[in-house]
Amino acid sequence: MRILVAGATGVIGHPLVGALRERGHEVSALVRQESRERAPEADHVVSADALDREALLSAVSAVRPEVVVHQMTALRLMGDDPVAAFGLTARLRTEGTANLMEAARAAGAGRLVAQSIAFAAAPAEELVLDEDAPLYVDAPDPGWAATVRAVAELERLVLDSGPLAGTVLRYGTLYGPGTLYARDGGAAQAVRAGHLPLPGKGAGITSFLHVEDAVAATVAAVESEATGAFHVTDDDPAPAAQWLPHYAQALGGPAPRSIPADHAPQLLGWFLAHQLTAAHGAANDRARTALGWKPLRPSWREGLGEE
Repeated sequence: MRILVAGATGVIGHPLVGALRERGHEVSALVRQESRERAPEADHVVSADALDREALLSAVSAVRPEVVVHQMTALRLMGDDPVAAFGLTARLRTEGTANLMEAARAAGAGRLVAQSIAFAAAPAEELVLDEDAPLYVDAPDPGWAATVRAVAELERLVLDSGPLAGTVLRYGTLYGPGTLYARDGGAAQAVRAGHLPLPGKGAGITSFLHVEDAVAATVAAVESEATGAFHVTDDDPAPAAQWLPHYAQALGGPAPRSIPADHAPQLLGWFLAHQLTAAHGAANDRARTALGWKPLRPSWREGLGEE
């Protein structure tokens, strides 16, 4: 198939191009002009900003994809300007998604596979939730509420995309090379410095996902006829009380100190406090069944903090 990967310089997009080519597909990489030198080896490389509608229409029509994969974020900016990173990512998930879908339809594509997240669910009684759980669009933190609303809009656009068959992949918290949880990532630096404490009982649940499994699941989705939203996570959702000490030990850092849960929002910010104290895990049963995929790294216990 002719496949276009939009966001081909990203943590998932870059290796995804190679994985799809290994499967015999003709793969085009869509990158911003200023990122062209970091583009992966592809059959074609085209440049456009997803927020520039006309440029995007021209770039996508030039390669006539049958399938378009949406991996676009601005999370590359996180280290320098987190507010700008989240704001631009929200625009890419809303305006950028709408522009990419219009370009895909105009170029004759029949399928769109888009990146989403598996950790945006609203509070619920169950510790591990499926894809039917509502998203936390009314979160008390304005920044996180805006992020989740952008995610909800992306999913609405993709799953109600008319002639395009739409699939949304809700990735778990990524670890492995190039991620926040890599040994040289921001989370690792914070843990080594003793700046990531364990609030209260550390009851917040995280569902992790290795980058290699994210790539494999995306390949499966591209080659599948399944539509809908799917959690793409490992098999071992775990509370912070388990994964954070394990991560610190793997990194050779100090054991995380305990702090009262009600101090966490002020010390860590609302989102990180929520992740460590109240977040829910995500069940991957539907992805296993519908996509014929399963994680090759079924548990974070065998790799988190090791690479």
